[in-house]
Amino acid sequence: MNNKEYRPTLAQLRTFVTIAENKHFGTAAAKLDISQPSLSQALVALEQGLGVQLIERSTRKVIVTSTGEALLPYAKAALEASDAFLSQARGASGTLNGPLTIGIIPTIAPYILPGLLQSISETYPDLEPRFVEEQTQHLLDKLREGNLDLAIVALPTEAPGMVEIPLYSETFTAVTPAEHPLAGRKDLTLEDLGHLDLLLLDDGHCLRDQVLDLCRRAKVNPSEATNAVTRASSLTTILQLVMGNLGATLVPESALATECQNPRLSVAHFAPSVTAERHVGLVFRSSAARADEFSAFGTLVTAAFHDAAERSRTLFTAS
Repeated sequence: MNNKEYRPTLAQLRTFVTIAENKHFGTAAAKLDISQPSLSQALVALEQGLGVQLIERSTRKVIVTSTGEALLPYAKAALEASDAFLSQARGASGTLNGPLTIGIIPTIAPYILPGLLQSISETYPDLEPRFVEEQTQHLLDKLREGNLDLAIVALPTEAPGMVEIPLYSETFTAVTPAEHPLAGRKDLTLEDLGHLDLLLLDDGHCLRDQVLDLCRRAKVNPSEATNAVTRASSLTTILQLVMGNLGATLVPESALATECQNPRLSVAHFAPSVTAERHVGLVFRSSAARADEFSAFGTLVTAAFHDAAERSRTLFTAS
């Protein structure tokens, strides 16, 4: 029976949300760093206080009841509001501090993190950054679930319920085997993509989609311009394949200094009149109410990119 005087605790709500998201008591207990008996007790106390069943338990699986599904968004909103309250209190001076979980895609992380981490320690000494490197869709899912505070991704995502803050645009450079006919060129056109036998990252990587979009813009058939059989999950692996004369690829400017100094590789730049680039920015929940803080953080991300890009230009000048 519903107790009208009952008020759930944040710990109880977090227990319910974590169980509902993971559909497994053991996994939920591990994520909350509590024992399974404590997890079960918190859920029972919540259900008894509300007078409703939120979770169906069986020996094989965990099912969220229809009532639980209806109440889940409100529980998440309550937890988010609590986190925002604490963040606002901690950052009343306008300075980020405490834990901040940041998602970042694999084609950005290795190249800007060295500079970004140094800037964070200097600018926000009380901030405790935690980074999660995954593909864009996984990061957006984690944002929705409240497991990330913000993410650094290619824009636009067009994800509902999210705010996007553009940070910078980054040009692409072709990377070929040293003996390739286009090696060293500084006047590539998009039509030249049809002569590169492009190696692409696996499905799910936004860089793959961006390269395919460039092919379509140039009216180059992606199936003819790309090596559809050979794929990899990282730029580092792709470039090893390029060194083995299995094809060529497109690399973001910030990655050149880190990935492309092997003498078996050569870079070829697009002509200045050609637009071949990606747009990068921050994404966070519109309900987070932290736009000013995250915008300030974004300036550090932009600065870290420009530092990485400048190192690449110094080594591989397009002039």
